[in-house]
Amino acid sequence: MNFTNDNWIVSNLESALAGWNDRLAEIWSLLTLSPEAFKGGSIWTLILSIHNALVGVGYGLLVLFFAIGIFQSAASFRDFQRPEYVLRHLLRFILAKTAVGRCMELMTAIFKVCGGITQTVISGLGGSISTAAALPAEIVEAVEDLGLLESIPLWLVSLLGTLFITVMSFILLLTVYGRFFRLYMYTALAPLPLASFAGHGTASTGRAFIKSYTAVCMEGAAIVLACLIYSAFLSSSDPAVDGSLPAVTMVWEYIGQLIFNMLILTGLVRGANRIVKEMFGL
Repeated sequence: MNFTNDNWIVSNLESALAGWNDRLAEIWSLLTLSPEAFKGGSIWTLILSIHNALVGVGYGLLVLFFAIGIFQSAASFRDFQRPEYVLRHLLRFILAKTAVGRCMELMTAIFKVCGGITQTVISGLGGSISTAAALPAEIVEAVEDLGLLESIPLWLVSLLGTLFITVMSFILLLTVYGRFFRLYMYTALAPLPLASFAGHGTASTGRAFIKSYTAVCMEGAAIVLACLIYSAFLSSSDPAVDGSLPAVTMVWEYIGQLIFNMLILTGLVRGANRIVKEMFGL
């Protein structure tokens, strides 16, 4: 009793690989997308409204941080009589007020600079990467030649392989989506930490925020590099298929090598955030 071309095992594996390829294609398109264009821009509109509402709160914190900074740095009342002391703090206040008032322009400029780095990496790759996975013809033929009883072990093997592939593909997608959500949260709340630049003692909060936001933006470039490494690894070590082995062993070895390759990409993408944080000393 032989199976036909609609063999459940073959269909199951091909469906899992097609889902993996679709997730990679979606990830690649997301990496080249700006927050304004993500999901048609509806989320960005909401973020803008929240951001604009918090600008007023940022101005209030600006005055508070400015007052705290003055009294923390003043050794005595005579410091207020020194023109350079007053000028230094006044200049800090004006720069902090400008940062809060032009906060959206600042955030957008940082994203564009980091996005330019990502686009440069993508241009060096020719605009795409070769990461498509497909089931070898040797395995399809071997599985379709099996009888019903002989194929039972392969059902479990293919089911486990499909489960692993599906889980890893969604982990990759969630990681990239998570980066967009972090970009949105940073942008919406930006006026609050940027107001801390008004005070000398609180300015470290604003600097840490800028570094963290830049790290999130740079994460896109790190993910692109991870895809590049995966593509190079995949092209140099495609899962080998030994036609002399029994069908069960052949499928088991192929799925094992395939999952190992996919784990490399998943680990690289998941570690992109940590790598960028180490680069920025966060």
